[in-house]
Amino acid sequence: MLRPWMRQGSRATCLFTCPRCLHLLRRWPPQQLQHSLRPSTALSSSPRSLQTSTTFELSDRVPLRKQLKQDAKSLKARKRQTRENEEASRQKWELTVGIEIHAQLNTEAKLFSRASTSSTDLPNSNVALFDLAFPGSQPEFQAATLIPALRAAIALDCDIQRVSKFDRKHYFYQDQPAGYQITQYYEPLAKNGHVDLYRHDGIAAEDGDHVRIGIKQIQMEQDTAKSQEYPPSTQLLDFNRVSHPLIEIITMPQIHTPATAAACVRKIQSILQSCNAVTTGMEQGGLRADVNVSIRQRGDVAGDHHYGGIGGLGQRTEIKNLSSFKAVEDAIIAEKNRQIAVLESGGVVEGETRGWTIGSTETRRLRGKEGEVDYRYMPDPDLPPVYIGEDLISELRRTLPTSSDALLSLLTGADYGLTVEDAKPLVELDEGARLEYYQDVVDLLRQQHPETGPKAQQALARLAGNWVLHELGGLLTKADLAWDSQRVPAEALASLLDQLQQKRITGPTAKQVLSLVFEGDQRPILQLLEEENLLLRPLSREEYITLAEAAISMNPSMVEQIRHKNQLGKLGWFVGQMMRMGEKGRVEAPKADAILRELILDGTN
Repeated sequence: MLRPWMRQGSRATCLFTCPRCLHLLRRWPPQQLQHSLRPSTALSSSPRSLQTSTTFELSDRVPLRKQLKQDAKSLKARKRQTRENEEASRQKWELTVGIEIHAQLNTEAKLFSRASTSSTDLPNSNVALFDLAFPGSQPEFQAATLIPALRAAIALDCDIQRVSKFDRKHYFYQDQPAGYQITQYYEPLAKNGHVDLYRHDGIAAEDGDHVRIGIKQIQMEQDTAKSQEYPPSTQLLDFNRVSHPLIEIITMPQIHTPATAAACVRKIQSILQSCNAVTTGMEQGGLRADVNVSIRQRGDVAGDHHYGGIGGLGQRTEIKNLSSFKAVEDAIIAEKNRQIAVLESGGVVEGETRGWTIGSTETRRLRGKEGEVDYRYMPDPDLPPVYIGEDLISELRRTLPTSSDALLSLLTGADYGLTVEDAKPLVELDEGARLEYYQDVVDLLRQQHPETGPKAQQALARLAGNWVLHELGGLLTKADLAWDSQRVPAEALASLLDQLQQKRITGPTAKQVLSLVFEGDQRPILQLLEEENLLLRPLSREEYITLAEAAISMNPSMVEQIRHKNQLGKLGWFVGQMMRMGEKGRVEAPKADAILRELILDGTN
């Protein structure tokens, strides 16, 4: 077989001059190469062939370690240059984003028919005549669909319009059988709301600690059919989704970073779920986002475009049907870069609708952007206005769950003293069920220690948070089980933590007992501890010294390293040996460490 290089006498001869061969030659062991190789050319004696061989100076060889260092330096320099370019671009150009979120409401019936909204049935099985636009069929507004829409509007601090009306938005596409969509354009359900975003929501660092994004309006509208493509030329339609009630939430163009845009969608979804306005989010297809992206030079307010009362903006493009938070961020980054490249090359950004594919690095043109005049909005003649009484608004406002921001403030405040990192998952996990369980555990613990002061009460709350999230949560994750508050009843966990707090058991023992209860042991905690002989019987000082001396005698060289080289981290090894040699559950690590320091560092051993 022909090899990329061969030895010929005292020479290493390369038969090829490609970079790969050169790289292999440079890595050839130096002791097998002569230090005085010179270029040479050899002609074959055969008249039919001409063979050229080239030898290389050893000085051309680059050691692998040096090559790796050079590659790492080059990569670091390229990354630094990319960051500098991005920073320069950010200083010159300002990104502006507005978002339109379409969310399916939590209702049993469709918006304008009595057909079910169930998504588990066969395709085209939950369809009324109106959903298919049969001639002569009429829309029948289902009043129950108004309730989750109002909850969403209240949760987003919107002004509820006492009178709202439905309009027809005309366009012709196969997923809309009537040739128009019923929506609320002129007089929507709600206006002038806002959503507050904080650092823990994932906003960009340059946006500071808090951003408030205005909500222009919330309108009710009907969903379209679900399209399923079968390449190369087949497309099937499922009309079960037609007229499923939606709300469209339109934000103001007040977002200036991709990360904050994604955080905004994530926060709105969380709010909609917490107030029971929707049943599913982006992950299950119950929420979709369209983003409007525009670029202008920073400080330039002379642009010709305006939106929602904000003027001086650049020409916007719309990216449709984004189905994940990452897609929102990535699509905005790609479109921002595309528009900057167009403008810097002297081109003009066109108003158009664009698409995005997950994993792509570029948006793609779908069609020219329709304007308001293209949709030919007109009041729907078959639907009367919707009148909303103040008593309904007041009752919904009174029964609305506490907002996630208020819950975070409560959990991180003086009452509980949790970190944001612990409080946030408690609020977000399991639709509030884990938070309710946690609060039950804290209340039970505090009932057992009513005389303690504020700091001690906070310590109990933090202890409970750690065990609910990490210890109990870890067991659920390991067993691949969904949250179940009865797996370890709140009373059992509170009793266990009470024994730990009173130092009647050690941390490892508490974890062992928690695992027993998790696996189905229903004995009361105190009875379980007594019957399993797990209660802590403290060792005397003499017993600790005996164990420490036995551990020290096992490794005298490590003792010298601790004494003379100040390698205090190795004390942990001796603590571990003492806990292994002592009676299970009786050796307390802090006391063992204190005795070891006394014997080893003070040199009394």
